[in-house]
Amino acid sequence: MSQLSLQERAETLAEALPYLQQFHGSTIAIKYGGSVMLQPESQASVLRDVVLLRYVGMHPILVHGGGREISDMMRRLGMEPKIVQGLRVTDEETMAIAQMVLVGRTNQDIVSAINQQGGSAVGLSGKDANLLIATKRTGPVDLGQVGDVELVNPEILHTLVKEGYIPVVAPIAVGRKGETYNVNADHAAGRVAGAVKAIKLVVLSDVPGVLRERRDEASLISTLTAHQARVLLHEGKIEEGMVPKIEGCLDALDSGVHRCHLIDGRVPHSILMEMLTDAGIGTMITA
Repeated sequence: MSQLSLQERAETLAEALPYLQQFHGSTIAIKYGGSVMLQPESQASVLRDVVLLRYVGMHPILVHGGGREISDMMRRLGMEPKIVQGLRVTDEETMAIAQMVLVGRTNQDIVSAINQQGGSAVGLSGKDANLLIATKRTGPVDLGQVGDVELVNPEILHTLVKEGYIPVVAPIAVGRKGETYNVNADHAAGRVAGAVKAIKLVVLSDVPGVLRERRDEASLISTLTAHQARVLLHEGKIEEGMVPKIEGCLDALDSGVHRCHLIDGRVPHSILMEMLTDAGIGTMITA
């Protein structure tokens, strides 16, 4: 290794120091989703970064999605997935598949991967300790057993974090009468971030951030205020799967989270670049 590369590494660490000081002891909510979860190299990079955050004194809490895995399982069973504005139409049979995939497989795969990286992760669903209480989502289209989080009971998260664990939450919620609801992971992450008083919500996906022109990555918007994000939503300039991501960020900001970051989890060490460097990547949304 050359002397220059050693010096560059040392300078990188020195640049990170103010951020490590600022965020030490803080809770960081991370929404993990998109095709990043399906690419072994990307997953290993993301979860290694999560473990590093824990070892340098931060408290990461993961909320994960799994829409592609659910859709793949539905197709294997001869069912055709239906998505309306980024939300899955969830009948009783689809609900059973979603719960099986998210809680029984995806959640445990992430927990195992974090543990392999040297962390200590614990998997939860929104049903555990009544973590996520939801009501049926209403609107012009009946989405079935799709829920909106009405209440987050964060005590179990605080307990796990205090004991040094990394909580990993699957977005399956429970209703007041014991009903099961499929909650969009972006919405769930926003509500969890607010409930645990996270200093940041980081939304990891397979897009570079908010784009002015769809599919033109050169049109990336690096910073937005909550008001500007709401205007883009109202004008229909944010579409499909980006809609719940922005809505989740706005929920978090309304609940006191300082900043939200939408970043491309396919980029190696994207979490560290966003949190521990001067430049950052993706789109930052502030209150």
